[in-house]
Amino acid sequence: MADIRRTLTLRDVSEASGVSEMTVSRVLRNSGDVSPATRAKVLAAAKTLGYVPNKIAGALASQRVNLVGVVVPSLSNMVFPEVLGAISSVLEDTGLQPVFGVTGYTPEKEERVVYEMLSWRPSGLILAGLEHDEAVRAMLASAGIPVVEIMDTDGPVIDSAVGISHTRAGRMMAEAIIAAGYRRIGFLGTRMTNDHRARKRFEGFSAALAEAGIAIEDQESYEGGSALAKGREMTAAILGRSPELDFLYYSNDMIGAGGLLYCLEQGIDIPGRMGLAGFNDVELLDGLPMRLATMDACRAEIGRQAAEIVAAKHPAGFIGGEVVTLTPRLQRGDTIR
Repeated sequence: MADIRRTLTLRDVSEASGVSEMTVSRVLRNSGDVSPATRAKVLAAAKTLGYVPNKIAGALASQRVNLVGVVVPSLSNMVFPEVLGAISSVLEDTGLQPVFGVTGYTPEKEERVVYEMLSWRPSGLILAGLEHDEAVRAMLASAGIPVVEIMDTDGPVIDSAVGISHTRAGRMMAEAIIAAGYRRIGFLGTRMTNDHRARKRFEGFSAALAEAGIAIEDQESYEGGSALAKGREMTAAILGRSPELDFLYYSNDMIGAGGLLYCLEQGIDIPGRMGLAGFNDVELLDGLPMRLATMDACRAEIGRQAAEIVAAKHPAGFIGGEVVTLTPRLQRGDTIR
């Protein structure tokens, strides 16, 4: 079990910047007469250390509030509500209240959201992903509370993590496609600049294909929210360029559903002439004319176990330092022969 680091204080910033604690306090409260050079020195030291001012200092003997910060990239993406619902359900009877922040998949907004949440001294923090900029990593490492990164376990962990291996999920889908006899593969998905989990799935998928002597023949990418219309447009574009493709792998179910509807409208034989697959196993798939092949990413279980760690309710009894890697489940549906 990893030890939770002690919370940083004004004294730490004072020693790092070489000025008095009173001056540090003035700078961080943006009050008092402080020279620009001294202000810059203090702010640089605070950022390097990962220090976050305590907005409730002196208000509570415990110096903690019964809040659990939950930071996700999006609330419009159908993936995250199920995670948030599981977190809320576990915390319901613990006296802890989840509060949610949204980053929009941008590192700059993640830094602002994490800073504001930690300034209220929550009892724990749950946030999506393993990739954060240095300022965020410093704040999380110095927070002195349970920190649980969720959705992904392919990489270094700050404290605890609960998720799946997206690299493995990509490989599993490639192996199923190869076993079904498909050989001319197209990939459709996000540009993956900040969608690290999609990037890891693509890397695992590509690697497994390469080991079988198969290359991805064409790709189509997009920016913006996942939507049925995007999936239709992208599918039309890639098949217009590469009509010989016999399998289309989508980075998520929303664009995959749009692609499936397009193929059915065009009279393409699914799964004989062409196979399709997405990722996430969202409820939307239940209403399609055919069930899209997909991968269950264990979203509810991820949320449940993350909340149990923060609430110290996990059966193993740990507070931090644990990495829980769940196994994604392939759902073949009707679109892989």
